[in-house]
Amino acid sequence: MDVQRDDAVPGDAWKIHSDDHLAIEIPETAHKISSDSWFQAGFVLTTGINSAYVLGYSGAVMVPLGWTGGVAGLILATIISLYANVLIARLHEFGGKRHIRYRDLAGFVYGPKAYALTWVLQYVNLFMINVGYIMLAGQALKAIYVVFRDDNAITLPYFIAIAGLTCGIFAISIPHLSALRIWLGFSTFFTLVYIVVAVALSLRDGIQAPPRDYSIPGTDTGKIFTTIGASASLVFAFNTGMLPEIQATVRPPVVSNMMKALYFQFSVGVLPLYAVVFMGYWAYGNGASSYLLNNVHGPVWVKIFANLSAFFQSVIALHIFASPMYEYLDTKYGIKGSVVGLKNLCFRIIVRGGYIGITTLVSAAFPFLGDFMSLTGAISTFPLTFILANHMYLVAKTNSLTALQKSWHWVNVCFFGIMAVAAATAAFRLIAIHSNTYHLFADM
Repeated sequence: MDVQRDDAVPGDAWKIHSDDHLAIEIPETAHKISSDSWFQAGFVLTTGINSAYVLGYSGAVMVPLGWTGGVAGLILATIISLYANVLIARLHEFGGKRHIRYRDLAGFVYGPKAYALTWVLQYVNLFMINVGYIMLAGQALKAIYVVFRDDNAITLPYFIAIAGLTCGIFAISIPHLSALRIWLGFSTFFTLVYIVVAVALSLRDGIQAPPRDYSIPGTDTGKIFTTIGASASLVFAFNTGMLPEIQATVRPPVVSNMMKALYFQFSVGVLPLYAVVFMGYWAYGNGASSYLLNNVHGPVWVKIFANLSAFFQSVIALHIFASPMYEYLDTKYGIKGSVVGLKNLCFRIIVRGGYIGITTLVSAAFPFLGDFMSLTGAISTFPLTFILANHMYLVAKTNSLTALQKSWHWVNVCFFGIMAVAAATAAFRLIAIHSNTYHLFADM
């Protein structure tokens, strides 16, 4: 067997050549793995789908799709997302070894080119998700400001900058994903606050309001593109793009424990999402905002509490989706040991602070949240969660699959490939339209 360095692959990967297999040997992670219960992993997953992004789905999903398309789409997206994530989870120990990163699994199945491509797709996905979280956190702070002073003296980009600074401090303080622990409890509390407030105030507004307009707005051409974009937002809502990284934190037996976490996510975990999305659309119809707390009416202190909760939850959720980037950098540069060690602390301040700074700059410059959800779903969530999951499972289990099962996976690969292209086209169209409407660093 010939072992040689592959300098073309990101990170410190090595190629191992043998007569019948091309694999990639990956360095050990600097972060903690195999230490968390399935329940904690389930809460990490549930935190992702019930993050402050749920406050935008009434406007981003239900308004373009209407009652029939929106309800059917959410239920269908739940089912196919669970199925795709189960496929990935079952491959975690494929080939007799654990694959603790998405790119590790792709590299083991396909080789170094797929390793590099998956690495790029995943970090584009996670970066754009983090851009959205900082936007949400900034919008929550602005909503609080508007309660007291609606004079536009302080615009959205300034609130995004404050949000970015807070996210940076949190990123420096929490070394790795498993260290969140108690913060997941806080995250759950914050989530319940803004979801309960949004549902309760929407219910009250809906009861008191005149009949709403539930028609799908726009021209015939516009409806086609917004429907495709909403479909991308649907799959974005349920998928992390980092399932192997979350599964790496789970204690053995890894696969069965991850199945419990996924079933928890897609049963109990989706109920709050359904409640806030459907209630928001019922109460406001096609006037539902891309940030539902901007629609609701109620006591000032309640709205402030809900927006503060959305702000703090976004800070915690961003850390989850930034953790694969932190793990890569910490592993590459050997950052392990004491959290408060001078070298480690300085590294996190400079590197993580720089990453959050770039993310904040992009968030402030292009605050089109719904468009980013659609684009993220199109160019990375579709390929990672659906196309790659089905094809990897097809390749890995080809000898044990029937002809019908193989055909089913190929149908999925082709269908989601077409959907990805269509959704990317629709998202770029929306961004182009909004770019003509709003200038850089717009106050939305």
